[in-house]
Amino acid sequence: MPESRANFGSKIGIVLATAGSAVGLGNVWRFPYMAGEHGGAAFIIIYLGCVLLLGIPCMVSEFVIGRRGAANTARAYSRMSNGSAWKYVGFMGVLTGFLITGYYAVVSGWCLQYIFASAIGHLNGSPDYVRSYFNDFSTSPFRPIFWTVAIMTITGLIIVRGVRGGIEKASKLFMPTLFILLLIVVTASCLLPGAWKGVSFLLSPDFSKVDGSLLLGALGQSFYSLSIGMGCICTYASYFNRHTDLLGSAVQISLIDSFVAILAGLMIFPAAFSVGISPDSGPSLIFITLPNVFSQAFASMPFIGSAIAVMFYALLALAALTSLISLHEVSTAFLSEEFNMSRKRAAMLVTVSCCVIGVFCSLSLGDRSWLTICGKPLFDIFDFVTGQIFLPIGGLLTCIFLGWFVPKHIVKEEFTNSGTIHRRLFSTYLFAVRFVCPILIILIVLNQFGIV
Repeated sequence: MPESRANFGSKIGIVLATAGSAVGLGNVWRFPYMAGEHGGAAFIIIYLGCVLLLGIPCMVSEFVIGRRGAANTARAYSRMSNGSAWKYVGFMGVLTGFLITGYYAVVSGWCLQYIFASAIGHLNGSPDYVRSYFNDFSTSPFRPIFWTVAIMTITGLIIVRGVRGGIEKASKLFMPTLFILLLIVVTASCLLPGAWKGVSFLLSPDFSKVDGSLLLGALGQSFYSLSIGMGCICTYASYFNRHTDLLGSAVQISLIDSFVAILAGLMIFPAAFSVGISPDSGPSLIFITLPNVFSQAFASMPFIGSAIAVMFYALLALAALTSLISLHEVSTAFLSEEFNMSRKRAAMLVTVSCCVIGVFCSLSLGDRSWLTICGKPLFDIFDFVTGQIFLPIGGLLTCIFLGWFVPKHIVKEEFTNSGTIHRRLFSTYLFAVRFVCPILIILIVLNQFGIV
């Protein structure tokens, strides 16, 4: 067995830390919009089915590799493959996590700016003003970079403190705080005049909108929402103890992730419907549409409106931060173990490197031609390459590797905790990893490129 190493100190620490990795900005700006556009509760039902068929088996697979390998993602795959070419899947995971950290920090930094702007009333104004504010800020050569460096510094300081003293302790603080803020904003949104129309819009199933596009969209959301293929799940699993229930943990984390996404819809749609604004998708929803929703919805109580906006962007920042922590740990663990660095030195190197990537990605949004490739900003290139190429390829290869090349008795030993739990479900799990998940991931890729 691999040498002993740091691990999480409690079951709740495992669940909160790994759920924090999965819960991110995509839960708030992509899931509600997709649910609203594709049949409300009909999309939610199908999405949960996709999580069951694709998300949970893929997560358990990374759990198996991470815990069995008991090392950073690259070394864990190398150990599981006895040093064969499959080890490069682990290296791809590390590279993917590193690249995502750099550009994800830019958007995470925007959340910190909007906490500040909401608190001092800079987001109160007409829709055109709010749109202009976002465009001016996001393309500025200075302010976004300041906040990018700030949130990366916070992340690095947490990582330096280690698995229990940093990651687990921060997760136990940040995740409950995120839930409290989320519930407060949901309650305030649902109490607005006319808010019930938004609740009904989101939670009433419209099965007439169920088509191939909805199914593929739900598949993609279930895959990306759970942080599959970027090394986070595998790295965190290397800190699991031998008694951790891998399947049970995956189910709990998936439920938390889905619950946050649904609550995000209950936060956004009631407020939007109360002022007659249709929610958009992507960054425009978070940084352009919603500030105007809050200012209009609480026009008679501007102090309350500002407080709700501050809490909203605070919970966004926490969601972004917990994801950044897991992404940062992927690269930190790799450098520390592969190059015999101290955790402090490795964390500092990752922080500085990701700040540099973030600076260039942020500057590329300011119409600077020297930071574009084929006419696309560097930020968009990073997003495309990691999200539409590296992540699905990594997820697909992991399923093939674990399903067909890792000895069955090793997979079964990890899945069942040496035959003590979930023995009857192992065959179902293995069938999903061998056949169902690869087919579904291929469909996701084909859909992204407009082939199906």
